[in-house]
Amino acid sequence: MVGLKYGPAMADVHQPNSLGALLFQSCNRWADRPAVMVHEQGGWRTFTYREHLAKVRDFAAGLRAIGLTKGDRLVLLGENCYEWALADWAAQTLGIVTVPIYPTLPTDQAQYIAADCGAAVAAIGSTELAQRLEGMEGLRLFGLKSIEGYPDLASDGANLNESDWNAQVAAIDREDLATIIYTSGTTGPPKGAMLPHRAFTSLCANIRSTLPVDENDVFLSFLPLSHVYERFAGHVLPVSVGAAIAHARSIATLAGDMDTVRPTIMLCVPRFLEAIRGRVLDSMAKQPPLRKKLFEWALAQGIRRSRGQIAPLAGILDSLVGKKIRARMGGRIKFFVSGGAALPRHVADFYLAFRIDILQGYGLTETCAASSLNHPDRNDPDTVGEPIEGVRIEIAPDGEILIGGDCLMLGYYRLPDATAAAIDEQGWFHTGDIGEWVGGKLKITDRKKDLIVLANGKNVAPQNIENHLRESDAIAEAVLFGDGMEYVCALIVPDFERLRRQFPDAAQTWPTDADAAKAPEVEQRIKAEVDRINKTLADFERVKKHRLLDRGFSIESGELTPSMKVKRKVVREKYADLIESMRR
Repeated sequence: MVGLKYGPAMADVHQPNSLGALLFQSCNRWADRPAVMVHEQGGWRTFTYREHLAKVRDFAAGLRAIGLTKGDRLVLLGENCYEWALADWAAQTLGIVTVPIYPTLPTDQAQYIAADCGAAVAAIGSTELAQRLEGMEGLRLFGLKSIEGYPDLASDGANLNESDWNAQVAAIDREDLATIIYTSGTTGPPKGAMLPHRAFTSLCANIRSTLPVDENDVFLSFLPLSHVYERFAGHVLPVSVGAAIAHARSIATLAGDMDTVRPTIMLCVPRFLEAIRGRVLDSMAKQPPLRKKLFEWALAQGIRRSRGQIAPLAGILDSLVGKKIRARMGGRIKFFVSGGAALPRHVADFYLAFRIDILQGYGLTETCAASSLNHPDRNDPDTVGEPIEGVRIEIAPDGEILIGGDCLMLGYYRLPDATAAAIDEQGWFHTGDIGEWVGGKLKITDRKKDLIVLANGKNVAPQNIENHLRESDAIAEAVLFGDGMEYVCALIVPDFERLRRQFPDAAQTWPTDADAAKAPEVEQRIKAEVDRINKTLADFERVKKHRLLDRGFSIESGELTPSMKVKRKVVREKYADLIESMRR
């Protein structure tokens, strides 16, 4: 068996010193259990932990062969794939600092990150991605897998002496830098959050009291590995508990992958859950009346049951309807873990109605993703759960959420002033989020910097209102404004696809989304939804004016971060004239 050998005295080590030690410990403990599932020609192939470590050794040998040593920076720029994971694990065993770059980032931003972190080597996943970094002085490019024109990163693992490899892992300290993950940059150039090994290992050691996972679980991984959320919870955490990780082929094949892999746990974002819910509802709308009615009864009874109310028909209706919906997801899902954005209550209710737990959690890049999380036995979808063991959370007098503990970053790379502004002298990281405690669970109410201050001095928290607007099946996106104005106004992106299904006859005259945005049927439908939601709000919170946009927000056009958060500043600047027209 390649790797560190843990004798009896070390077999019960609760928290390895580094990510490399964590990997070796798991590969020794669960050597013959499935570690990774990858789709190849002919179907899915499973690698055991023993085989997985041998593949990591090939990549570690390659990194050593090209001269990288402890502390050097390695850029990872590629779509999700097994090789991406292998390169990261290999780097962690050698003390090399990995710097992931979102494959969706444009050339200027990708080059900014590669230059800022001082990387000498980049591992790339395709020719197209390689072109984004071509021509950068002092940066050598290698292929994560065979790519024409670029040398392979992996080498023959036999070229890496086993005792030397063990020594490299043993030399890594818990405070050593493991990775630099650049934040999404909603308020300016991205900042490199420096995460040490202990941020990952401490969370792995403590999270199991909140998240019941073990070696019998199968994770289906599809979120970007370049994001801290998937990197910790879908990449490191499963290995720490001996679980198996199946790498989804693509978003397009995800439904089929779920059916074949039959995962027990999936990490996701609310948009994913909303998309599945939408497809189910659209499918049921086309069913015969009786089947449609059965579904509606099952949903209504299921919601009542999930809320602890009397629902005498919930059991039989679940066996007729809910069982089939769970089967679409592989039939073994214990729970989804949702993060990255607020989970709308109506989406949570839909899944809970069919006995599918959605565990909402909270964290930031600077806190290694996981700070609080709902336990399946104590799940409250209106909150982001209890603090994970070892993570300290406090609410400041102004409502801002403060986080401390071993999960915290070392600081922002080469930005001492930004670090000092984010982490105070007492060691508290200032998240910029506003929250409150609800029975021992944390509830996020808004972003501190997003609060709208009206001309009359009233403060409006936009996130909750925007979420209510997005709950409508006619609205895809909504962004509120109103600073210095007498009232709140909104830019709204209609859900053009659904509206076309709702108005099939009129939609024949809407060849483009621009035409649809001007259609009286669409305008009236959106206004009715805004009016309906306004009735649930205080007078000063109500959306008094709105304008419809004829295209959605995207990463490519700059309105969304790679993690799909709206860049309010960009939207405000891009649609300044429209916003100004609502002031009058």
